[in-house]
Amino acid sequence: MNTILVTGGAGFIGSHFIKLLLNNDKYNIVNLDALTYAGNLRNLSAISENQNYVFIKGDITDHELVYSLFEKYAIDIVVNFAAESHVDRSILDPMVFLKTNVMGTQTLLNVANQFWKIDPLDKHNRQYREGTKFIQVSTDEVYGSLGELGKFTELTSLSPNSPYSASKASADLFVKAYHTTYGLPINITRCSNNYGTNQFPEKLIPLVIRNCQNNFEIPVYGDGLQIRDWLHVEDHCEAIKLVMTHGISGEVYNIGGNSEKTNIEIIKFILSKMGKSEKLIKYINDRPGHDKRYAIDNTKITKELMWCPKYQFEDGLLQTINWYCDNQEWIDDIVTGNYELYYKNMYL
Repeated sequence: MNTILVTGGAGFIGSHFIKLLLNNDKYNIVNLDALTYAGNLRNLSAISENQNYVFIKGDITDHELVYSLFEKYAIDIVVNFAAESHVDRSILDPMVFLKTNVMGTQTLLNVANQFWKIDPLDKHNRQYREGTKFIQVSTDEVYGSLGELGKFTELTSLSPNSPYSASKASADLFVKAYHTTYGLPINITRCSNNYGTNQFPEKLIPLVIRNCQNNFEIPVYGDGLQIRDWLHVEDHCEAIKLVMTHGISGEVYNIGGNSEKTNIEIIKFILSKMGKSEKLIKYINDRPGHDKRYAIDNTKITKELMWCPKYQFEDGLLQTINWYCDNQEWIDDIVTGNYELYYKNMYL
């Protein structure tokens, strides 16, 4: 039975991934999460007593802690979700993103490299225990911004434009370097914008839903015509699982939802479905370095691993709206005074 260290497993995507894996009893899961503002153990309440699951509160930059987890639980696979992930916050405080996203990833790589090598004392040894792998969960934002045509492929050059995307690109390069230099078995996944249940309401879709519920103004950067490719979180997790089990070591896999939408399209759709007036829309100054368009070419993962997204965007978005409307207590519980202060500083 493989033991998987899932970092950031109390967050939006990580918690969905853990629940997916625990549908199959051949995995033991160790969830390492620092429980920063976006981490919420309520996301995992349904499986908290599962005998194949253990939660550890801690930081991925803590080398001693990470080492002890590999030692105690005999970790076979790392799936690294742990990251500071909001572009706006990275503009306010880039150093936090450097620490967690780059130094934290390097800490995980270093410990995995120590434990998984068949002969760790031989610096020329490139043999690793069978069944070990490091999965780096990254983002399409590392590729930069697209024009009106074209899509990101796995061969697109990295050209990040925000402190967040720069930190993720740097982490990806460390993962690649550990594979090239030491032979560490790795995969890197780069996904488009995720949406779904349990997402922290600083991101576009849950932010708009919450503001509609409360009849708050909805802030829109610039003209709102920035284009993103949208991917349901459950489709994303299914893809990561396939990469974990069948991905070729050393390969990058782009995961896209084939659903390009402008921000203003999404906002108006949510307003319409929630019976709210477009008068709630408030256009504000565009954020610095705002990428115009992202779009993923997911040909590689669909052909090599036979994955395809199951959710149609409109259906998935309606499901998401309904979940937030039915789970007001969950939203109230996580929207703390700190979040309110951040929201006011960014948008009001």
